[in-house]
Amino acid sequence: MAQHTVITPLPGTFYRKATPESPNYVEAGASVSADTVIGLIEVMKQFSELTAGTAGRLDAFLVEDGDPVEPGQAIATLEDA
Repeated sequence: MAQHTVITPLPGTFYRKATPESPNYVEAGASVSADTVIGLIEVMKQFSELTAGTAGRLDAFLVEDGDPVEPGQAIATLEDA
């Protein structure tokens, strides 16, 4: 089984949900498509969606909700479906 890494292209803060009251976009173990939103990157009050980038099963998040991230940082891992 091949493993893929979701990388952030932006610096900022990673969020797993749209608002503090919202459910997480996706949980570990869920099946995702390439365009499934797995989180948001917030930079100076502007939010950009971070997508899975490939289809598969979300194996694990490598950062926590609210963690600062840097460009090129691994956010999550996926396994081929």
